[in-house]
Amino acid sequence: MNTIAIKATPAESGDEQVLPHNIEAEQQLLGAILSANHVMDRIDEVQLKKKHFYDPVHGDIYEKAAAHIADGRQTDATTLKTAMADHPGLSALGGAEYLLRLQLNAVATTAARDYARLIHDLAVRRELIDLGRRVSDRAQALREDIPPDDQIVTAEAELFQLAEQGTAQRGFTPFLTALREAVEVADAAVNRSGKLAGLSTGLVDLDKMLGGLHNSDLLILAGRPSMGKTSLATNIAFNVAKSYKRGSEPGTAADGGVVGFFSLEMSAAQLAQRILSEAAEIPSELIRKGELTATEFKRYINAAQALETCPLYIDDTPALPISQLAARARRLKRAPQGLQLIIIDYLQLVKPVSAKDSRVNEVSEITQGLKAIAKELNVPVIALSQLSRQVESREDKRPQLSDLRESGSIEQDADVVMFVYRGEYYKEREKPGEDNLEAMAKWQQDMETLHGKAEVIIGKQRHGPVGNVELSFDGRFTRFGNLVKPWQAAGELT
Repeated sequence: MNTIAIKATPAESGDEQVLPHNIEAEQQLLGAILSANHVMDRIDEVQLKKKHFYDPVHGDIYEKAAAHIADGRQTDATTLKTAMADHPGLSALGGAEYLLRLQLNAVATTAARDYARLIHDLAVRRELIDLGRRVSDRAQALREDIPPDDQIVTAEAELFQLAEQGTAQRGFTPFLTALREAVEVADAAVNRSGKLAGLSTGLVDLDKMLGGLHNSDLLILAGRPSMGKTSLATNIAFNVAKSYKRGSEPGTAADGGVVGFFSLEMSAAQLAQRILSEAAEIPSELIRKGELTATEFKRYINAAQALETCPLYIDDTPALPISQLAARARRLKRAPQGLQLIIIDYLQLVKPVSAKDSRVNEVSEITQGLKAIAKELNVPVIALSQLSRQVESREDKRPQLSDLRESGSIEQDADVVMFVYRGEYYKEREKPGEDNLEAMAKWQQDMETLHGKAEVIIGKQRHGPVGNVELSFDGRFTRFGNLVKPWQAAGELT
C-alpha cells in the first residue's frame, strides 16, 4: 500500500523547536472519515475541532467534512474537492489528488477513535507549551501594573480553560449500566449502619429527610443574617470529617469523608475557632476575648490536638472565580486523600469567569459551574446563599423559594434548596414593654417554646419530599444538633 508523504510545515523547516504532532495520524483520520462518514459519530466523544490539527490544511479539511456530514450529505474525496477547489493550502498539497490519496490510503476505520484521541492529546500538549511560554514571557516583562499574584490568577484561569477543553463527553450510558449503579447505591444504604444512600450530615432528622448528602447533588443552604447558615454548614463539615477520622472498620468511613471548605467570607482561623468552640464546648465569645479559665484552656488545647488529623481542608481565598474554585476542587480530589464533600460559603461571593450584563446571569454561571463540579467530581456540593430582605417585611418570617436572591437560576440548578430559620431570633426582638403584663406573659411562653430550637425548611428536593426538620441550636457554641423529642427524652435518640 502506498504511503502518503508527510509535508513539512513551517515549524518543521525552520530552526525553531518542533512541537508535538503526528501528521500521519491526521492523514489516517481524515482518510477514515472520507471513506466511511459514520466515523464522525465514533469520534464524537473526543470533541475534536479544527484547531487541534497541527497542519492547518488538515484542520480545514476536517471542518469542511464535518459540516457536510452534519448536513446529511455524502462526503468523500469527490464531493469535497468541489467545496475546497479554491483552497490555496490544499492546492499546494495536490488538490483533489491529495484528497483521493487520503481516502484510498486509510488503513482502518476501526482505529479512528484512537487517531482522534492522539491528535487531541498532542494539541493539548502544544497548548501547554504555548501557555508555559506566555506565563514565562509575562513574568519576564516586569510590568509594575501587573503584580505576580495577578499573573498567577491569569495563569490558573488559562490552565483551567485548557483543562476544560480536554473534558470528554460521556455520551449515552446503557440502561443496564445505570441499573447496576442504582442497585449498588441501594445495597450500600442497606448495609450501612445509618441506612443512608448518601453521606451523613450527623443530624439524624435531616439525614432522614434527605437520605444523606448524595454524590453529584448541588444543595443550596440559604438564610437571612444571624440565622446560622455558616454555623450549620460548619457543623456538617465537622461531623463529616470527624466521622471519617473515626472510621476504622471496613465500610465505616462511608459515614464520613474528606471535606473541602471554601470560606470566602471568614478566615480559616475564624472557621477553625468555631469548630473548636463546638468540640471543646467553650462559648465562642470567651475564646475571642481570651477569658478562659485554666481548665477551659486545657480543654481547648486538648480539642485542638484531637482534631489535628481531621480531614477538613479550608480555602479562605476571597472573591475566588468559579474557574479557580473548580480547579482547586479538582486538585484536592486528585490528591491521595481524595474528596467527599465540598462546601462554599457563600455563593454570592464567588466571582464569574467574566463580567456579565446582569447579576442574574453572573449567578447563573456560578450555579451552573457548581452543579458541573458536583457531577464531574461525583461529590455533593453545599453552597450557602443569601436571602432577599423581603423576608423581613412579612409577618411570617419563614423563608420560601421566592426569597432567594437571583432565585431563578439558583432554584433551577439546585437539587435541594434548604432554609435555616430560628423563630427565637425574631421573637426575641418582639419583647413587649414591662407594663403590659399579659403580652409579657405570652411572650415569655413563646420564648420558652422556641428557646434552643431551629428549623431547616426544605423548599425543594428533586428526588425526595419537602418539609421542615427541627434541630436544636446552642448559640454559645454556634452548634446545631439533634433535637430530642418529648417522647425520646427518657430513651435514646433514634
